[in-house]
Amino acid sequence: MKVSEKDSDRIIEMAWEDRTPFESIKFQFALSEKQVISHMRRTLKESSFKRWRKRVNSGVSQKHLKKRMPGILRFKCNRQRHISNNKISKR
Repeated sequence: MKVSEKDSDRIIEMAWEDRTPFESIKFQFALSEKQVISHMRRTLKESSFKRWRKRVNSGVSQKHLKKRMPGILRFKCNRQRHISNNKISKR
């Protein structure tokens, strides 16, 4: 899996966001949950990775669509910039 530095930064940012599901990352970057976990393991410091995994597996995170409230049907916040070319524009 080879991703640009800009895409890598965005993947990490999306992975840390509690309300962004893995399915959204798959939709935009064609990375499965396993590939995202692998990317995070390679990219983050060990302590940061462990903290991220603990948070994803806790009840706080909604990283899996099954954990989300049924009324939430979008991948992104309605205040976030529009999706262009399957990538969300960065600031």
